[in-house]
Amino acid sequence: MTDHNSGRNLPAFRTCCISQGIVPVFGMEITSAEEAHVVGLFGDLDAALNMGEYVESRLPTIEGDTSLFGDQVYVDENDFILGEAEKALFAATDLTIEDIVNEVHQRGGIVFPAHIDRPMFSIVMQLGFLPDLPYDAVECVNPNCGIDTLNLPVITNSDAHYPDDIGKRPTCYRMAENSWKGLKTALTEMRHRNE
Repeated sequence: MTDHNSGRNLPAFRTCCISQGIVPVFGMEITSAEEAHVVGLFGDLDAALNMGEYVESRLPTIEGDTSLFGDQVYVDENDFILGEAEKALFAATDLTIEDIVNEVHQRGGIVFPAHIDRPMFSIVMQLGFLPDLPYDAVECVNPNCGIDTLNLPVITNSDAHYPDDIGKRPTCYRMAENSWKGLKTALTEMRHRNE
């Protein structure tokens, strides 16, 4: 699960996953200083929460406007509202794409540029190309997008902003084990097949 520029809902997500026998993958969709979306995923809740706090600290001090962007609440596993983020989570951080890649990797995470073939908030739209950085994969809306993906694994995700959109563009991974390690290994193997 990924929220924009925040990890505040991840503890509730973890509780819900464990209660259903699902291995949780914790993440966030971070808006870079270039106004491009970059996804960081983590197998460890503490690492994800640490990244979330860091990302929120790098947002400008702009209050969220609920009339334009909705509530920015975080909840417990029963949807009880615990609080609301004060900064506008839709804003761009002051972290460059390279900063985000490095910070996610330092915390043991997986990082990839989001929806690189979209006309808004994609690295390719913002910069005109995909910078050669140590991403673990690239995300495309259309897997045959025609963009140079640097021989990285191309994945698709729902990028759901509404419940009905969840799971609309899944990626199937061949994993030896249903775990965070299994996901990381599957991405590594996908990359070797692309090379």
